[in-house]
Amino acid sequence: MKSTSVQAGVSMMEVLVTMVILLVGLLGLAGMMMQSQRAEAESYQRTQALILLQDMVARINTNRKVASCYAVTDGASGEPYLGTGTAVTAPTCAEGTAAQQALAIQDMTEWSNLLQGAAEKSGTNAKVGAMIGARGCISYDATANRYFVSVAWQGMESTSAPAAGWTCATGQYGDEKLRRVVSVPLSIADLGS
Repeated sequence: MKSTSVQAGVSMMEVLVTMVILLVGLLGLAGMMMQSQRAEAESYQRTQALILLQDMVARINTNRKVASCYAVTDGASGEPYLGTGTAVTAPTCAEGTAAQQALAIQDMTEWSNLLQGAAEKSGTNAKVGAMIGARGCISYDATANRYFVSVAWQGMESTSAPAAGWTCATGQYGDEKLRRVVSVPLSIADLGS
C-alpha cells in the first residue's frame, strides 16, 4: 500500500510541475500580446502622423505663393505649434492676396483640428482620430531656404529622445524619451512672378 501512496504523491508533483510550466508559458504569452498591442498602437500613431504631415505639405504646395504665412513656429524653440485648441492667429506675412492669406489661416485651423482628432469621433462625439497630444510645427530655415513641417506626439513607452534639431513640442510630454517627431523638409522654388 505504501507504493500506491508514494506513486500518488509523485503523480501529484508531476501535475503541479506541469501546471507551473503551463502558467509561466501563459504569462509569457500574455506579456508578448501586451507588447504587440503597444507596438501596434505606436505604429498606428506614426501612420496618423505621416498622413497629417503629408496633408499640410499638400496644403502649403497648393497655396505656395504665401508659403511664408504658414511658418508659425520658431525652428530653434519648437514653439508655437498647432493642435492645442487655441485659435490660429492671422499670419504676419505680407505676401499674396488677402484671399491667399485667409486660405492659409483656414488651412492651419483645419490642420490644428485634425491634430486634435477631428477626423474621427467616438460614440460620445469625442475627437479620437489623432495621436496622443499631437502638435504640429511649421518653421522656415532661411539658411537652407526650406520649410520644415513636423508632427510631434507622445509615445506609449520611453525609447530615445528625438535627434537634435527636431524641436517641435519640446518639453510637452514630460520625459523627452516619450516624444515622437516626424518631419519633412519642403522647398518652394522661386520661379519669379
